[in-house]
Amino acid sequence: MFKFLKEVVAGSGSGLKDFPYTIGEPYASAWGSWTHHRGISKDDGSPVSIFSLSGSNPQDRHLVAGRNGVKRLRTVRHPNILSFLHSTEAEVPDGPAMKHTIYIVTEPVMPLSEKVKELNLGGTQRDEYFAWGLHQISKAVSFLNNDCKLVHGNVCLASVVVTQTLDWKLHAFDVLSEFDANNEASGSPMLQFEWLVGTQYKPMELTKSDWASIRKSPPWAIDSWGLGCLIFELFSGAKLARTEDLRNTASIPKSLLPDYQRLLNSTPSRRLNPSKLIDNSEFFQNKLVETIQFMEVLNLKDSVEKDSFFRKLPNIAEQLPREIVLKKLLPVLASSLEFGSAAAPALTVLLKMGSWLPADQFSIKVLPTIVKLFASNDRAIRACLLQHIDQFGESLSAQTVDEQVFPHVATGFSDTTVSIRELTLKSMLVLAPKLSQRTISGSLLKYLSKLQVDEDPGIRTNTTILLGNIANYMNDGTRKRVLINAFTVRALRDTFPPARAAGIMALSVTSSYYEMTEIATRILPNIVVLTFDPDSDVRTKAFQATDQFLQIAKQHHEKLTTGDTMVAESTGVQLKPGNAGLLGWAMSSITQKGKPSDHGSISTANASNSQVSATSVATPGTQASTVGYAPSTSSSFDQAAPASARSSVDGWGELEDGNIQEENGSDKEGWDDVDPFDDKPSPSLLSNIQAAQKRPVVQPKQAVANSAKSHQLKAQKSEDDPLWGPIAAAPPKSTSKSADIKPSTSNNDEDDLWGAIAAPAPKSSGKPLKAAAANSDDLWGAIAAPPPSTKARPLASSGRGRGTKPAQPKLGAQRIGRTSSTGM
Repeated sequence: MFKFLKEVVAGSGSGLKDFPYTIGEPYASAWGSWTHHRGISKDDGSPVSIFSLSGSNPQDRHLVAGRNGVKRLRTVRHPNILSFLHSTEAEVPDGPAMKHTIYIVTEPVMPLSEKVKELNLGGTQRDEYFAWGLHQISKAVSFLNNDCKLVHGNVCLASVVVTQTLDWKLHAFDVLSEFDANNEASGSPMLQFEWLVGTQYKPMELTKSDWASIRKSPPWAIDSWGLGCLIFELFSGAKLARTEDLRNTASIPKSLLPDYQRLLNSTPSRRLNPSKLIDNSEFFQNKLVETIQFMEVLNLKDSVEKDSFFRKLPNIAEQLPREIVLKKLLPVLASSLEFGSAAAPALTVLLKMGSWLPADQFSIKVLPTIVKLFASNDRAIRACLLQHIDQFGESLSAQTVDEQVFPHVATGFSDTTVSIRELTLKSMLVLAPKLSQRTISGSLLKYLSKLQVDEDPGIRTNTTILLGNIANYMNDGTRKRVLINAFTVRALRDTFPPARAAGIMALSVTSSYYEMTEIATRILPNIVVLTFDPDSDVRTKAFQATDQFLQIAKQHHEKLTTGDTMVAESTGVQLKPGNAGLLGWAMSSITQKGKPSDHGSISTANASNSQVSATSVATPGTQASTVGYAPSTSSSFDQAAPASARSSVDGWGELEDGNIQEENGSDKEGWDDVDPFDDKPSPSLLSNIQAAQKRPVVQPKQAVANSAKSHQLKAQKSEDDPLWGPIAAAPPKSTSKSADIKPSTSNNDEDDLWGAIAAPAPKSSGKPLKAAAANSDDLWGAIAAPPPSTKARPLASSGRGRGTKPAQPKLGAQRIGRTSSTGM
């Protein structure tokens, strides 16, 4: 028999040399003769608890009882019973002699008496926590008595331990035996090791060893008495010294007192069943117990109950002991979210509880769950994650964001719901600094290219703003390829006034990234046009930006004049007060809360008379959000953007295909195809012009030379005419007529105010995007101001042949000639 028990006990190991755990410091207290040690697993470094029991020889009666406890602990499993991991029995040296020692390895726990002192709770919070612990121990005792027909025999404060999540667990199974009610007249001991139980914890029938009476009693009679002893020790704060002390009920809560007295009834058959103590006691009806019980069966609740519960939970959590919330409720809540039983509102509660943790604990207990939730298909959870990303985004590592978070977040860029696209865009303010250059260039900018032509004007506006915010995270090659095209060709041509204003401000705040040539040829011409914009806010910002870039140009001129060779590679200057805090303005003032309307105001430091309407789903604590707008109908600029304007033809290029190369790669991605000024002048032409500028001016001496020069200039002009078609739309209307200027060959309407800065015609027109510009060698054609306009209709729209000088014949000179020839 001994050999069999030894094999059962030592079945998980063959001695300390193979013991896969490191034994640490012991706790001050433990049950009976056992010693409770802290321990660590050698495999993964996880914490464990190690209980050891030593005897002088293998037949020591304490060791025999200990083997019974090991066997029972291995075979009895319940959530409120200590979890068994490993056991072994070995001989260990003790001076000159050898001692036989049993080791039990369990989940990491600590004695209840020490945990109560550590928590140091008082008042209602103490009673609520004790109620939850007693509820758990009562369930464990009820399971043993009612379901397994076992008698623990030694329920007391020392036989209870507490886990890291503050759950109470029952252990100390050395006395545990089957309840033998078949032989009521037998006088043989039912509890073989009852001598281990202290006299103060024994009920009267056990003290007298009245086994016949015990067998006639219910299975829970002895353990119900033990529960009464446990309650006394808990609330009195002292170890039970005598059985008579149980009569002192001054420390017992009034709501628990009737049940306490029934547990300690002198008649065994009338003692309260632990299962009824759980179900009927008023003491267990408190916020902590009800909250934990609800969360444990969360997957059985319907959506209405879950929503109601999680909306109340933040207020309840404020009233509960902080350590219990963090160590018990938080792990349960995280597990419920991870496995899908919790609703989206639970995420808000999780983040609130997580904010009470230190940063290192937040990364361990909360972040792993959040990262897994990004893969959720639940749109409500995804939206909640994006809304609160500023609360945990800084704690995410760059590798985690780049490899695990962004791929899931990016699906929101193409979501059919505007609010999800909006929140996804906003989240990039937090995530973009942690993305690699490959991800920014290869993925993020593709999505932003599509969002800049989104059907929702608020999203278009804040996409421009976001580009300005994340410009410093791009490499130089990406910035040159993206920023100017995104801000000028798209943002400044948008039909939504705040989008145009955002484009101006984005150019201003990123001014340090542009070379002087780009400022003079591509930025200033586009901004100046907006100084007569119908929207006053756009005009104001256009004037401010013009002043800023002219100041840059002036500095460049001064450097050239003084002979400085370092010519304006650094072109940025201090923003004027009106444009200070550029992108912060846009993300806050465009997204004001309120109901959508047809007209509203955009409030800035510079202009307050521009009317726009806005809606927002921003929540407190978020930096910014995008909104939906109702464009104003007061001018042609405020009409909804046409479908062609949102196509990829005038966008940043074809986004679906092509390989992305980062710093020195191909320029086929992004905004390359939309730049009307993309073809740079050849070095030979530039050198010829610079040489011509240095030649002395010679006055013409003969009229013939003048005439020849004039003829040459006209011929040059004739060659340049086709360049205006693909680069600019029809110039603005003018009331004056000129006989010296040919009508424009553009296919755009002559009333189009965006003609001077328009992108090439869409693909549907049948013309290549850059072909016309490539056919001209004139350096200045691409940046020249539009020629004065006439009322003559463009060739393509009129359908008539091209004339040389149509103005004078149209005045009727030929009709006069024909009249005189008839003799009239």
